[in-house]
Order: sequence, then C-alpha cells, then structure tokens
Amino acid sequence: MDTLLSIVKTINAYLSDYILIILLVGVGLYFSIRTRFVQVRCFGEGMKKVFGNISLKGGKQEKGLSSFQALATAIAAQVGTGNIIGACGAILIGGPGAIFWMWIIAFFGMATSYSEAVLAQKTRVTDADGEIHGGPVYYITHAFKGKFGKFLAGFFAVSTFLALGFMGSMVQSNSIGETCNTAFGIPTWVMGIVVTLIAAVIFLGGVKRLASVTEKIVPVMALIYIVGSIIIIIARIRYIPETFAMIFKYAFVPNALLGGGIGAALKNAISQGAKRGLFSNEAGMGSTPHAHALANVKTPHDQGVVAMIGVFIDTIIVLNMTAIVVISTLYAGDGPLALDPTGVTAALDKTNMAQVAFGSIFGTNIGNAFVAICLFFFAFSTILSWNYFGKVNINYLFGKKAAIPYTIIALVFIFLGSILSNDLVWELTDMFNQLMVIPNVIAMFALAGMVVKSSKEMTNENILK
Repeated sequence: MDTLLSIVKTINAYLSDYILIILLVGVGLYFSIRTRFVQVRCFGEGMKKVFGNISLKGGKQEKGLSSFQALATAIAAQVGTGNIIGACGAILIGGPGAIFWMWIIAFFGMATSYSEAVLAQKTRVTDADGEIHGGPVYYITHAFKGKFGKFLAGFFAVSTFLALGFMGSMVQSNSIGETCNTAFGIPTWVMGIVVTLIAAVIFLGGVKRLASVTEKIVPVMALIYIVGSIIIIIARIRYIPETFAMIFKYAFVPNALLGGGIGAALKNAISQGAKRGLFSNEAGMGSTPHAHALANVKTPHDQGVVAMIGVFIDTIIVLNMTAIVVISTLYAGDGPLALDPTGVTAALDKTNMAQVAFGSIFGTNIGNAFVAICLFFFAFSTILSWNYFGKVNINYLFGKKAAIPYTIIALVFIFLGSILSNDLVWELTDMFNQLMVIPNVIAMFALAGMVVKSSKEMTNENILK
C-alpha cells in the first residue's frame, strides 16, 4: 500500500504541477476570449434561468430532465467533499493563498463549463428506446473520426468510471465515515453499510429517481451549510478583512507562512488551488456534461449559461464559505495556526480541519456534528451523480448489459471507501480525475468553433430582441 501510494503521488505531482495547470487555465482562458467572456456577459442571464426555474419538485420529464434537474444533478456532483475536506487540504498544504488560485480556476472554469454543456447538448444522441445519451465521449467522437477518436473516447470512458464510479465514490464514503466517527462515534464500517444500502435503492431507480432526489437535496443542503457558515463569519467579523488579506498575500508569497523557498511554496499554493479547484467545481474534467446533455432546453446556449452558474455556486459561494470559516477561525487574529503554526498543524488534517474550525465557535460537539451532517449530504449526493456519470461511460463501452455488474462493483467500492486509507483513496481519485481532463480538453479545443457559433447566435438574437 505504501509503495502504491508513493507511485501515485509521483504521477499526481507531474499532472497537477504542470499538465493540469496548463490545460485548465489554458482552456478556460481560450474559451473566455473566444466567447468574449461569456461568464461575464451572460452572468445575469444564467442567474435568471437558474433561480427563475428553481423547484424542489420538477416532475417527471417525458424524456431527459428539466434544466434545473440537470443543474441539480451537476451541482450534486460538484458540491461534495471537495468543498469541505478538499478546501481544507488545499489550505493546509498550500496555505490560505491556495484559495485565490481556486478563484482563478473557477472564473475561467465558468467559460469552460459553458462550453462543455453546449457541446454536450449539440452532440447528444437518442437511442431506439427514446433514451437520451450525451457527454464527452460523444463530442470526442464527433471531433475526431476513426481510430484516434475511438481511442480518446475509450481513454476518457475508462478514466471516468474509475475516477467517479469507483475511486471517487470511495473518497466520498471515506469522508462520511471519518467525520461521522469523529462526531458521533459511529464505526466507519457501519456508515459504509448505511450509505451503500441507501445508494443501492436510488441507483436501481435510474436517472429519473436520481433527478428527483438531487433536486430536493441540493438546494436544502447548500442553504443549511451557508447559514451555518454565516453564523461563524458574523462571530469572527472583525477578522474577515484580515482573512481576505491573507488569501491575497499568501497567493504570491506563501513561504511567509509555510516556510521554505518562495518557488516551492508558490508552486504548492498554485497546484493545490488548481487540483482542489478541479476536484470541487469539475470544470474541464468532463463530468457535469453528462447531466447537462439531458436538459430539455430550447438551445444549447440556454443550458450553457445554467452550467456556468453551477461553477459559481460551487466555488464562489459554497467552497468560499469553508475557506472563510477556516481561515478566519484558525489563521486570523487569535487563531491557533496564527499563534503556533507548526505545533497545531501536527494535530490537524484535511478531514478534521473544518470540524475544528466550526467547533471553535459552535463548541466541539456541535461543530463536529454540523460538519458531519452537511458532509453526509454533500458527499452522498456526489456519489449518486458520479455513479450515473460512470454508468453513461460503461454503457458506451460495453452496452446496457454492463449496467448491473457496474452498479454492484460500485456499491462494493462505496463500502470499501469507508474503511480504507484516506491518503491512498484521495491520491487515486486525484490521478484519475486529472487523466479525464486530457481527452476532454483536446476535444473541446477541436470543437471550439461549435461553441463560439452557439454563443454568437444567442448574442445576436438578444440584440435583435
């Protein structure tokens, strides 16, 4: 296990420190420029489409999903452990400045997510049973005909069901088990069985049942977490200016807090921001297009602007709540990491950091319980969406007959995640997440003209109106 962990860490170091940063920032910047910063121009339009159509009971669609159901399914995937434990890990390793680089990734990621949703809508297919299928494998094979396209699509499909359906679900169940054990003393294997059984019931109901669950869970769970975070922020209000100052300061001079050389510390802050930013909002990873492809909308642009708001909600709202709470309570003012960074860090890890932060105001027991309950819903909803995304790719590779074996194996992985090594589970998930980016981004560049055309058509239509 130790040897495997070392190998995976080495692979991830090259992927996240070099390839991932270049691809994510590159594709985000490219599509921002090509779409004339659609994330700024159409931000208001996207907000109206999201919050004008919000519903906890969208009803069954004849085929596909409603626009909000598709968004809820996408956000269920985005808002997971990355928003709590992932953010804490980034801060712990890269310092508060890592959050700044998450913001950068998210800003450009909004244009990336818009583009992914547009391509998923434009290349989706309907099978003989009237069922809609869409996602990167379909726009990859649209972009590249022949063997190369099939290879890229196959590489993406394998990476996806490993990253999301198997390894990713292990991370989520692992986080649920650890936090519930800390808060309530429940053995991790017991939580593993509970999560596995509930997931099995929903998996068997297919995408319709999944949409019905996520459209109810997502708005409620996000609201509860935001309200709890705001209470902490109000309690630490005098340290909020210092909190934001630390985020900006340590984005460029992280060694002042972390020690070591400026080059190594800065690379750590940027790579942690990029890696955890990807794990959180998933823009460029190619996961959320599976949900957006199913949306019943008039034009691909309509779902594109909805998709980019998903990134905004995930990172700029929910993840920022975690960041501000953690930094304002642990790093700013009289926070323990401000007074004794080395000594306290030894007692903290990314799994318990948020619980310590919330516990500093709510009290240890209530803080632990609050984070555990929120994380349960965050992580469980992510398991549901990720399982579906993996299933789409399993069906692409092996046909519908593979769905039941895939579901059984996925359930086994969910249980195993609750009892296996936390570090190895996270590193494996990071590796496969990052591998997904490569074929997805290559296809996006190849189909850029399709995205730009969709953006221009809607812009011209709005001008005429």
